[in-house]
Amino acid sequence: MLFYASEKYPVEDSYSKYITEHGGSTNAYTSAEHTNFYFDINADCLDDALDRFAQFFIKPLMSSDATLREIKAVDSENQKNLLSDAWRMNQLQKHLCSKDHPYHKFSTGNWDTLEVKPKAKGLDTRIELIKFYEENYSANLMHLVVYGRESLDSLQSLIESKFQDIRNIERNQISFLGQPCSNEHLQILVRAVPIKQGHTLRIIWPITPSIHNYKECPCRYLGHLIGHEGEGSLFYILKQLGWAVSLQAGEGDWSFEFSFFSVVIELTDAGHDHVEDVIGLLFKYICLLHKSGVSKWIFDEVASNFLFCIIEDFGMNKLLTYYLSVKLASICETDFHYRDKSPPIYYTVSVASNMQIFPPEDWLVASSLPSKFAPSTIQKTLDELSPENIRIFWESKKFQGYTDCIEPWYGTPYSVEKITASTIQQWVEKAPKENLSLPKPNIFIPNDLVLKTVQEKVKVPYMLRKSSFSRLWYKPDTMFFTPKAYIRIDFNCPHSNYSPEATVLTDVFTRLLMDYLNEYAYDAQVAGLYYAIHQIDTGFQVILVGYNHKMRILLETIVGKMRDFEVKPDRFSVIKETITKEYENYKFHQPYKQALYYCSLILEDQTWHWNDEFEVLPHLEADNLAKFSPHLLAKAFLECYISGNIEPSEAESIVQHIEDCFFSGPNPMCKPLFPSQHSTKRIVKLERGLQYSYPVEGLNQKDENSALVHYIQVHQDDIKLNVKLQLFALIAKQPAFHQLRSVEQLGYITILANRNDYGVRGLQIIIQSTVKDPANLDSRVNAFFKMFEAKLYEMTDEDFKSNVNALVDMKLEKYKNLREESAFFWQEISNGTLKFDRKESEVAALKELRKEELIFFFNNYIKIDAPERKTLSVQVYGGLHLAEYKKVADQDGAAAQTYQINDIFSFRRSRPLYGSFKGGLGQMKL
Repeated sequence: MLFYASEKYPVEDSYSKYITEHGGSTNAYTSAEHTNFYFDINADCLDDALDRFAQFFIKPLMSSDATLREIKAVDSENQKNLLSDAWRMNQLQKHLCSKDHPYHKFSTGNWDTLEVKPKAKGLDTRIELIKFYEENYSANLMHLVVYGRESLDSLQSLIESKFQDIRNIERNQISFLGQPCSNEHLQILVRAVPIKQGHTLRIIWPITPSIHNYKECPCRYLGHLIGHEGEGSLFYILKQLGWAVSLQAGEGDWSFEFSFFSVVIELTDAGHDHVEDVIGLLFKYICLLHKSGVSKWIFDEVASNFLFCIIEDFGMNKLLTYYLSVKLASICETDFHYRDKSPPIYYTVSVASNMQIFPPEDWLVASSLPSKFAPSTIQKTLDELSPENIRIFWESKKFQGYTDCIEPWYGTPYSVEKITASTIQQWVEKAPKENLSLPKPNIFIPNDLVLKTVQEKVKVPYMLRKSSFSRLWYKPDTMFFTPKAYIRIDFNCPHSNYSPEATVLTDVFTRLLMDYLNEYAYDAQVAGLYYAIHQIDTGFQVILVGYNHKMRILLETIVGKMRDFEVKPDRFSVIKETITKEYENYKFHQPYKQALYYCSLILEDQTWHWNDEFEVLPHLEADNLAKFSPHLLAKAFLECYISGNIEPSEAESIVQHIEDCFFSGPNPMCKPLFPSQHSTKRIVKLERGLQYSYPVEGLNQKDENSALVHYIQVHQDDIKLNVKLQLFALIAKQPAFHQLRSVEQLGYITILANRNDYGVRGLQIIIQSTVKDPANLDSRVNAFFKMFEAKLYEMTDEDFKSNVNALVDMKLEKYKNLREESAFFWQEISNGTLKFDRKESEVAALKELRKEELIFFFNNYIKIDAPERKTLSVQVYGGLHLAEYKKVADQDGAAAQTYQINDIFSFRRSRPLYGSFKGGLGQMKL
């Protein structure tokens, strides 16, 4: 409600409009006990933005009309969550707690709780809202973080002038004493029926909140060990037995008064049949921790490892870096100087949250750096992970029809069974006699943090090496000066996607590789060296990012696993089961995600329908993959990008090693591609003047939400047209959100954004709604464009210039870290556009752009009946709008200048394609 308007700025949505038009973004979130408001904006506009922001907390206007509309928005958000297992299971855990504790309550609200029930009690929600605000929004409970380029003195003066009028009623901090779980809510086994296929086991213990001992970090220590995935770990044993797909452990929901430690295990079908054994093995591991005692070297390693995490996630300024590296030198193996900078908006959010929790000296550090070894504190938390204190939540669709209770807010079926400590002890005794062990010292913690000398201060990548097997793009680190590197390698394999069977087998191949590497490479990820292997449209991709010291060791291990790949039938079965459940759960995707999928399927050539892949999956066995994998790697071309703290000779050596593994010898396993085999991604060219529509039923008719993707295809990559499209999207984004979501209340999910499909640019509006069917949503989008036309003509030269400057500033913003920089350059390489100076070129084009040109662009490409307008409306009809779907389906696109797509693949084959920027070997169109 505070976003809408204030006494000083009474025009509704003027705050969000100002932020958006000056290159920024804004949002807020509510947690159980805190609300966090935040924004970012181009640096020159901080003063005015803060003035608008401060008025939230000084004199907001909460009109009756706006209140009613926001209640509808809350209800729409709740509708979006009704079929989400994460929301459903979280509420079930809350439901099975003491009714007298606020943790038990429904946490998000809906139309019934915010409008119907209050009215029945004679209450006015707006009056209650104002009362809540006046009672709780007091300056002594607020903390503010402002991150700007001005001096500290200037920022302080600015803040005092803007925020000094916030009233202070000396409100006491609200606290809720006591644990939410009484004895009747402990020692329970809850069986619940989820929406999606799969089996999940959640073992939860109410514990003493570790926030009271945040320097000792007991939960972090225990979570590190119980959640470890290396050899001898609980997960390693469960995986060997074929019972688990994933395992996470750590502290979850918490406050100063109560907290929960949870172990969440995603089970296989076999694991579901051995749940008692799984729980028995977990307690065997907890018993091992008791017997082994609390270890100083493990604590020190956890401290070191979590130092890497804070560096990766938040980043710190240089003064703080120096201070902490000195203060924590005894337990940290790397200097805070080597951190990744994060976007300021996330950094300020985290610090503002910390200020509510920690003393001032730790606001910037929080609990991320364990600094005090206290075995008794860790042991106390370990003692709380007992059979007497346990809550077990077991989720599976196999419980359908075998439950006797319904959770009232989301309708989750469940049943509760009391269990005893002696029962759990019996499970422990009969559990498999596997050799559980504590982790070994982490060999991947880097100790060579020397920065390599950069001979040439290049700003963009250049082609360092080219052969018939590969192409290497290289860029040294000339901006971040950290001992980190980034490696990305595309294995372009023509046999990877020639059929649905090949596509599925390539997916299984990459997942098996990750599966085989997991025990070995888990330590690398803990130590700040991350890797991924996943399928792409033209084959598969290997990515490594993090500290460069041990990176080559990890990469060569990955390459070796690929070269010597063998199919283990037991692991193939587990991966196949996992993928099968993912396909089965596709129908439970949010309708707007389904609409986006169909839009891509219509536009992208050489892609298979997910249902085709799902249909072939049951018939694929380990033998099929054993025959396919040599075929997959029989032909390949490697597109490589290496950047960061790596010298050119080392980068060349890395690629040479990979070539030697795959392409060398008298009988190489891999051969180079013929020029005709270099695959490219091409996009369907829509016809100007036609409005295409694709109406389709939602895959899950129990989901009442419908969705629309209204896509306008504009052009293939062109600097001048790019900036016109981007500028238009910047100007239209907030008005579209305000009109379609805030005013018309069409749906919580309402987004206007640019779209880029392999260099083909366009505009899309995404709406998910229970209020109107997709065809009606489409007409409201068109009505918005008609309305916006007048606003575009009315835009002053000053407003136009302000928006141009905002977009320029956004483009000139420096990369925050090596990953961000590499992602930009890689997209240019992957698309074949190679415009490494794109930002500079687009800034130059923007500075020359005139308002008349933007209006001409709108009239030519965007507005209704524009001569170059090419529109695709993807309409997913949910359970509430089936009757409307049948009417639309029967019309068969009879209206003039409309074309209804009934068969995606027939349509795709009938349309011309945009040419690809990416040619064959050594032939890339610039």
